[in-house]
Amino acid sequence: MFKHGGLNRLLTLQGPCCTSALSDSVPPLFVFHPEGNECINANAKYCGECIQAGAKCGWCTDPGETVSTRCDELQSLQKRGCADAMIENPRGGQRILKNKMVTNRSKGEERREKLRPEDITQIQPQKLSLTLRSGEPQSFDLKFKRAEDYPIDLYYLMDLSYSMKDDLENVKNLGTSLMLEMSKITSDFRIGFGSFVEKTVMPYISTTPAKLLNPCTGDQNCTSPFSYKNVLKLTNDGQKFNTLVGQQHISGNLDSPEGGFDAIMQVAVCGEQIGWRNVTRLLVFSTDAGFHFAGDGKLGGIVLPNDGKCHLENNVYTMSHYYDYPSIAHLVQKLSDNNIQTIFAVTEEFQPVYKVSPHSAAFLFLFICSLFYSFVYMLASVHTSLSLCVCVWKKPSTLTISVTAKGCPKQGKSETIKIKPLGFTEEVEITLHFICECECHKDGVKNSNLCHFGNGTYECGACKCNEGRVGRQCECSSNEVATEDMDRTCRKDNGTDICSNNGDCVCGTCECKKRDNPEERYSGQYCECDNFNCDRSGNKLCGGHGRCECRVCICDPMWTGSACDCSLDTSTCLASNKQICNGRGKCECGTCKCTDAKFQGPTCETCPTCPGVCAEHKECVQCRAFGTGEKKDVCEQKCNDFKLIKVKDRDKLPQPNDASYPVMHCKERDANDCWFYYTYAVNNNTETEVHVVDTLDCPAGPDIIPIVAGVVAGIVLIGLALLLIWKLLMIIHDRREFAKFEKEKMNAKWDTVSVWSSKK
Repeated sequence: MFKHGGLNRLLTLQGPCCTSALSDSVPPLFVFHPEGNECINANAKYCGECIQAGAKCGWCTDPGETVSTRCDELQSLQKRGCADAMIENPRGGQRILKNKMVTNRSKGEERREKLRPEDITQIQPQKLSLTLRSGEPQSFDLKFKRAEDYPIDLYYLMDLSYSMKDDLENVKNLGTSLMLEMSKITSDFRIGFGSFVEKTVMPYISTTPAKLLNPCTGDQNCTSPFSYKNVLKLTNDGQKFNTLVGQQHISGNLDSPEGGFDAIMQVAVCGEQIGWRNVTRLLVFSTDAGFHFAGDGKLGGIVLPNDGKCHLENNVYTMSHYYDYPSIAHLVQKLSDNNIQTIFAVTEEFQPVYKVSPHSAAFLFLFICSLFYSFVYMLASVHTSLSLCVCVWKKPSTLTISVTAKGCPKQGKSETIKIKPLGFTEEVEITLHFICECECHKDGVKNSNLCHFGNGTYECGACKCNEGRVGRQCECSSNEVATEDMDRTCRKDNGTDICSNNGDCVCGTCECKKRDNPEERYSGQYCECDNFNCDRSGNKLCGGHGRCECRVCICDPMWTGSACDCSLDTSTCLASNKQICNGRGKCECGTCKCTDAKFQGPTCETCPTCPGVCAEHKECVQCRAFGTGEKKDVCEQKCNDFKLIKVKDRDKLPQPNDASYPVMHCKERDANDCWFYYTYAVNNNTETEVHVVDTLDCPAGPDIIPIVAGVVAGIVLIGLALLLIWKLLMIIHDRREFAKFEKEKMNAKWDTVSVWSSKK
């Protein structure tokens, strides 16, 4: 944690300057991404300003450089031709002033020799000096080793609201267990106990007389509500802890959040009543609910902020009805001021609220043991207005401390910070010295004749003008520079923009601004030109085929166009017959523009509506759509040059009037006399598309039953007709024979009469 100035606030020892690779084990709280080139953005006028802009910034002392281009990143200065010997780039450093070894005793030695806490060294080094340049971290290893048998005070603070009834039974035997476990770490261990419920006013508790005596419902026997009680002062008598805890009873309140912060504040500031020694101090806070904090007291009519002072009378907090709950920042400050480490033993539900790990006493021992051997929380105390960044990384046996200055204090005065493990009295004192000027500053010549008759100090290759003077050689008065006459010569074509808004008018001359990218620059008498605002193609300046001069692309050979994106090479337009665009188009910027509307494709060789297209693609369409045809075995190799799209019926096929490109409709027959229908076209993206109806149109087979029935019926009808005809003929024949018989009969009768008459 990091404490800064008079703000009385604690910040994590990680931040925007914690960018070292060492931070892998402890990731930064947040990452800071600066915008642009910090060296150029600083607009430094002299060397000291430049090196304070950032750790990567250097100052070129070459007299030929302009002031606006002297401060830049080291690589940019070198690229522009500034010699290494002329680049000012001072670096920080460190010196260890006190380095007493940490106390290292074995178990046998510690039993024979009882050292006082003040004679034990647990942190190394104890004092050092850092020389800081703004933005450049200085890191050192801090060794922390908890001394064997170091005294420990542990105070157990428990929530006694009704929901903690089950947990109270577990805590009743905690004293003996804690004494047993802690004896493995130290022979000098003391334990204390306190409890809390809530403020004794509405709406936190019920203030009816009956509820004040027994806040629980039914036949539950509960003690009267209270804010905080110091039940047991720190003692080495574990049995006494068990006895007093066993006498505790559950109480109750109305709302879910508890008043634990009031209790923590009193435990932190009432050192004499609690019995804190100047040793390792641990506070275990046990609850199964959230917490009230500053401002919540207004619900009960309590508006006075917590004063952070001790108000215990007869070991009971008596001002809970008078002072509001403490804020989190206020509480953390008091805990750190009194070197108290807090362990929150809460239920899993409220772990995100308290952001700690153990949720029951069963895990407490493991957490305490690992606390001293795995990681140490560090506290840095800084009493200065200077902006610092302190980072901590954990290593197997040490902590790496990194300190970075974010600026220079007034007059470069030294400062002191102190870092110590939270909960311990030992600390490392760090004296900070700041690099606020370049080495060449010492050789500066005041009132130099090189600065226009002594109007400035010549240092680091440039004039540092006196107050009221400006210009490369301090040749102008700041009042003169602002006049209309001076500005007029910096306006192009008598316009309104001074130096085209890309520079500053200094003594009647435009000094163009620098860009973050050293490859980009403004130029021209009025800074009206640049080499980065030309047309782009493919997100590249001048298409990557030219250079930008005064906002106009100068194209490389074989390229043309405003963005140099038009190729003069015609090789990409050659058709298979070696003709440019198949003789049916023009090659423009390496791409064919077909002049014959029927032809398409990259070289104007595709004609979707020409005769023979359907027959040409019949076999490929058949094999890809239906898996049949002569090319079904080589379909993947020879028929993958078009995009196949299946449709349900012929109405879904693209129509010539609907498309913006020619579409050829085809109807072909397969070996089974089935018809299939498809369209062939080249779309506007020069992609070949084939839409095909996914079902074949095959002729239907003969229906046998009607045919047989028809044949049989025909035979029967023909037979009947023949019989009728035969019958008719027979009738006619019979009638003719009968008529003949009748005629002969008549003739025979006539002959008989004639003979009889003759005889007569």
